[in-house]
Amino acid sequence: MKISKIEDNKKRYMSLLFLADEQEDMIDRYLEKGTMYVLEENGVKAECVVTDEGSKVLEIKNIAVLPECQRMGYGKRMIEFIEQTYRDNFRILRVGTGDSQLTLPFYKKCGFIESHRIKNFFTDNYDHPIFECGVQLIDMVYLEKNLLWESNTIHRKK
Repeated sequence: MKISKIEDNKKRYMSLLFLADEQEDMIDRYLEKGTMYVLEENGVKAECVVTDEGSKVLEIKNIAVLPECQRMGYGKRMIEFIEQTYRDNFRILRVGTGDSQLTLPFYKKCGFIESHRIKNFFTDNYDHPIFECGVQLIDMVYLEKNLLWESNTIHRKK
């Protein structure tokens, strides 16, 4: 398994990016300013884009795993990689997602806790209804993970 930083031509991974965010103008808001990583194991399996939000907050703007490779640990491995890569320079790892029974349990299993919600985010910011698991997404749910605490826990275990 190899995770690589993608420096240019990030849009060549649009098919993966669209799995997590289906509107191109929304992706354009963060893609160029963000740092992109791709996980490969006999081909590309997953991608992740993170942005520096200031005040030592790093946000996962897009994370996606090929549908046929989901539930195989690639998404969790990508999050672990992001944590390890950025824990010395950031205090909080944040992710925003729809109020979905597909994604919320995944992030909670990875150690994130809900911090806040933005009401009507999907209806106010997308030009069409967004559905996941047959349910229309309306609110954006933000979850956070304290990287300092994670770093201290890891150092204590050694």
